[in-house]
Amino acid sequence: MINEQESFAVDVVYALPKQQKIITVMVKPGCTFIEAVKQSNICDFFPEIDLNSVKLGVFSRIVKADEVLVPGQRVEIYRPLIADPKDVRRKRAEKAKDEGRINKVTGAKVS
Repeated sequence: MINEQESFAVDVVYALPKQQKIITVMVKPGCTFIEAVKQSNICDFFPEIDLNSVKLGVFSRIVKADEVLVPGQRVEIYRPLIADPKDVRRKRAEKAKDEGRINKVTGAKVS
């Protein structure tokens, strides 16, 4: 069990398609996700990270910036989406209809 005053290590992770950075910081109990990001100084490496609107998570689950970290967690910084996944799926379905690969009424695959 961790002592109230005892610090613990947390990884702050940010990844781009061709580059990633993992910075380990020591935080005190009660530290929030956004505080760990600020403490890591990761914005020095990636100035495009906007701390006011950044999406954070732990193990692929979105968390609030002011959520308190617990030992064993890591802070994941998510990049903004380039395209809305719903729009991408909609366009792909429209293309399949136009190409005759799916039924225009039911949406079922055409054999």
